[in-house]
Amino acid sequence: MITINRNQHIPNYCGSCWSFASTSSLSDRYRIMKNQVFPQTNLAMQVLLNCDMYDNGCHGGDYAGAHRYIHEHGLPDETCQSYLATGHDQGNTCTDMDICRNCAPDKGCFATPSYPKWGIDEYGTVNGTVAMKAEIEARGPISCAIAVTEELVAFKGEAAKAKIFVDKSGSTELDHAIQVAGWGVDSDSGKEYWVIRNSWGTYWGDDGWFLLSTKEGENLGISDCAWATPAKNGQPVIHNISSGTELDNDFRETYRYNDPDHPCRVANATFEIPESARVTMPLPHTYLDPADMPAAFDWRNVDGTDYTTWNKNQHIPKYCGSCWAQATTSALSDRIAILRKGAWPSIDLAPQVLLNCMSFPSLGCNGGNPALAYSYMHRHGIPDQTCQAYEAENQKCEPLGICENCSPTNQTGPEDENCVAVEGPALWYAGDHGGVKGAAKMKAEIFARGPIECGIDATDGFEAYTGGIYAEKSGLFSRINHAISIAGWGLDATTSSEYWIGRNSWGTYWGEQGWFRIQMHSDNLKVETNCVWAVPTTNKP
Repeated sequence: MITINRNQHIPNYCGSCWSFASTSSLSDRYRIMKNQVFPQTNLAMQVLLNCDMYDNGCHGGDYAGAHRYIHEHGLPDETCQSYLATGHDQGNTCTDMDICRNCAPDKGCFATPSYPKWGIDEYGTVNGTVAMKAEIEARGPISCAIAVTEELVAFKGEAAKAKIFVDKSGSTELDHAIQVAGWGVDSDSGKEYWVIRNSWGTYWGDDGWFLLSTKEGENLGISDCAWATPAKNGQPVIHNISSGTELDNDFRETYRYNDPDHPCRVANATFEIPESARVTMPLPHTYLDPADMPAAFDWRNVDGTDYTTWNKNQHIPKYCGSCWAQATTSALSDRIAILRKGAWPSIDLAPQVLLNCMSFPSLGCNGGNPALAYSYMHRHGIPDQTCQAYEAENQKCEPLGICENCSPTNQTGPEDENCVAVEGPALWYAGDHGGVKGAAKMKAEIFARGPIECGIDATDGFEAYTGGIYAEKSGLFSRINHAISIAGWGLDATTSSEYWIGRNSWGTYWGEQGWFRIQMHSDNLKVETNCVWAVPTTNKP
């Protein structure tokens, strides 16, 4: 029932714990209310940093103030506004584009005309162990304040795995916000503890979480807790902006794309490259008969469980042709969830590392080869997104460009950043990996092992897609120029024709909540001609 893990300290230090605590708790409550049904909603803390004038952006705030803002204005998800670690205290504005944006190669960045917003019905405060437990059990996680000590900052690695943090200092100077998601009792010592989500990355604590003694004098003064209930029975409201399209010319020329007629330009879109394949296990199509495939199958709902991970938007905060990195990391992240049977924590791999570290022929924001992305992940591995925030620009491939942590200096903000590389981050690798094409083989691969990445000819019509089963003949000179992932298939009850279920990386305001359906077998923009897959592993091959 828990949404993705967080790191407030990248791409630079920002004192935004209050926004993370409030959005994580509310996102989890939406997930609980919907009983984990697709899609997962990850609310945009950056909008609070831009627009919540009750609080002080990167210089601190109050989750209760965040609840008041969301109650009054609503909040989009992160595919509208990615986390930048800057706030209105540093000059950020709160225009329509600062709430929900999109960027295109031929016209820069602009406000999204229509997008979903999530809200809050009621909100309030709660304190005391008994009342906190009742609130959490009945309605979901809450936000609370704690004191931060040097010992807490250092609490990570094996020392933090399922260990209870006991504060010896008796500190009660509340200066940090966290989320409380549950409680328990240690079977050996009988000590009671809170189950807490922090926002310092998964390399801190126990995958970003920790257990804190509930005993007064040992519990970092935990108090000043707050709660909020989702609005509209967990459903968003579609928000339409009243103003015209608003361009951000600062991004227009710097990030003007090489080929504006093509959304991503998958570079060298062929998968017949020797080093891009490794097959040691039988391929699914060799042991699964097409006649045994179900008529419909969707990894977003397998026996009531959604195995798909976070939704993304490659086009914010700037335009970036990173579809090849987004599609491969989405498919592999989903496969990790499947491999781990949906167990906590969700592993959401970092596409930014591929932009930073893949050399020719992959060109970062100027396109890339999905097959070689899996080849890179096979050799080097990749961390999750709490190690490296997506910034939609190519950066250096150095330890800092793989996993980083930033600390406060005299002020907060990118001009004063103090970032260091994190040593030995947890990495996931692509074990076996290779290509697949054709409907029967694709079905077998998806059914047996999980979503796959596929190339597609993203035409103007496909870009304008808003829903339904899409069909379009490929033109005489059409070519694959975009990468997506496919997570299943279905059967249209009216026409009895089959279709693919695909995930895009253009935000949840596009298509069917960021996803699409497209006809199978024909008139599907070449989506069955070039696909790749990978098997996840934590062991370096």
